[in-house]
Amino acid sequence: MWRSGINVNSHNQKYTRFCGYLTDCKVCPLQQQCMRKPPIKTGRQVQFKNDESRKKQSYIDKMKAKIDSPMGRRQYSKRLGCIEPVFGNITVNKGMNKLTLRGQTKVNAQWQLYCLVHNLEKLRNTMH
Repeated sequence: MWRSGINVNSHNQKYTRFCGYLTDCKVCPLQQQCMRKPPIKTGRQVQFKNDESRKKQSYIDKMKAKIDSPMGRRQYSKRLGCIEPVFGNITVNKGMNKLTLRGQTKVNAQWQLYCLVHNLEKLRNTMH
């Protein structure tokens, strides 16, 4: 199916319309769930009402809601004391704020080297 219209007006409501070809509907494995009778003349056409309940939240909005929950606040406060100082030390104190290599494996290796330097420094500080 493809989207054939956004904000289609019908009965003073706005809808998003989707259509499917007859040839696609005839061979579709979900045909019995989607249509009451087997298709003969036309394919399937559906429309969904555009209202606030149908709008999908963005990942940013989902994360904001998750962090603002009581459990999220507890977890985030742990992160601030545990993880953020590591990134701060690596980027600010060590000056390693850019990855200079390209490719996933090379970038992973470079980041692991940065982390190794950080961990070695932590070990040195605890021994002295």
